Amino acid sequence: MDSILNPLVGGLLIGLTATAYLLIKGKILGISGILTQLLFTRKRWIPLLFLIGLIIGGGAYGTLTNQTVAFPDDRSPLLLIISGLLVGYGTRLGGGCTSGHGVCGISRLSPRSIVATLTFMLTAIITVALTK
Repeated sequence: MDSILNPLVGGLLIGLTATAYLLIKGKILGISGILTQLLFTRKRWIPLLFLIGLIIGGGAYGTLTNQTVAFPDDRSPLLLIISGLLVGYGTRLGGGCTSGHGVCGISRLSPRSIVATLTFMLTAIITVALTK
């Protein structure tokens, strides 16, 4: 696939997946919420299958297109753990993650999700500008 088709197909698949999840589960598609269900509830099958599907889907795409994502060797494992915990904390503080707010919330025209997504993006832009 080329550079125009990849994002188009990816966006369509994300939209279809979010719609299917809403129809099947009756909830919006938010990865942090799905992970919370997996860890803290007894209803684990659907979240588990969804997360396994994410991993398999990413691996299948990489295999089919001969593309890999380079993992930076020079990053400290402790720094990665701390970063992950901070992202998790921010997700809780923000009432959801980019998939919940950015994909599902904005599509429902939720003011809270629009503000949250703008905050995520602005913070990311500032962080990149300060660290590059």
